Amino acid sequence: MKQRICPEVSVSLSDFKKDPIAAVETGNGLPVAVLIQEKPEFYCVPADVFEAMVESIEDHELVQLVESRRSERSISVKLEDL
Repeated sequence: MKQRICPEVSVSLSDFKKDPIAAVETGNGLPVAVLIQEKPEFYCVPADVFEAMVESIEDHELVQLVESRRSERSISVKLEDL
């Protein structure tokens, strides 16, 4: 069974070991799949892409938290009382 490779760019593990920075740069800012025997073993992403992914996941988790609390009873509070 052939495994799906998400990024359009991939490199072999041996090429990655030779020059990891060059391997990541081949993706031109997009993820790069590192392959072992033509199967993706892991993905490399530039730091800014990784940070955006983490931020997106955190945003999604906050949306889920808000949705889970939407049905809770609210309490009116005056700013001066705080």
